[in-house]
Amino acid sequence: MVVFLANRANLQSKRLHDRIQQRLSADCDNVRQRRAEPREAGSYRVVGDVNPRQFLSDDAYPVTAARVEIGFQLRTSDPYEYYWINWIEPDRSLLVGWHQDDTHHDLGPVHLQVNDGSTVVAHEQAQFIDTHPLDVVEQRIKSLQDAILAVNWEGGPIGFDTSSSLFE
Repeated sequence: MVVFLANRANLQSKRLHDRIQQRLSADCDNVRQRRAEPREAGSYRVVGDVNPRQFLSDDAYPVTAARVEIGFQLRTSDPYEYYWINWIEPDRSLLVGWHQDDTHHDLGPVHLQVNDGSTVVAHEQAQFIDTHPLDVVEQRIKSLQDAILAVNWEGGPIGFDTSSSLFE
């Protein structure tokens, strides 16, 4: 069992992202850190490459390359950090991810989103986790497979199968 200290007041962005990089190395290859682009909030993103067929234990999954991107913005106007934890499949121009930020207020402080290219095609309210960012990363990584598999590809527009246990 991993225990994270709750002292979030003294978090430093570089140190936090270094620890996220270390954690992501357990599930991904070629894990690296990059500076956030000007259009992205926060200072850094941690990026790791992953083989979806191995990660999802599904030899028939339609693509063989994906990446996980994680970033936090520590000082916000809210009493919690903002984060973006995304699964990105470049070959299908697909993004599935949790976004805790100041958008989509009607969905609460965190939502699960699907993008087809740069277009948001679905978003649903997600569980708010008010713990240390490293604990948030741990919980979201454990739920990532369920989030990916909750995307409905068949019989209509891309969206979430909201009957998934992820939305209970």
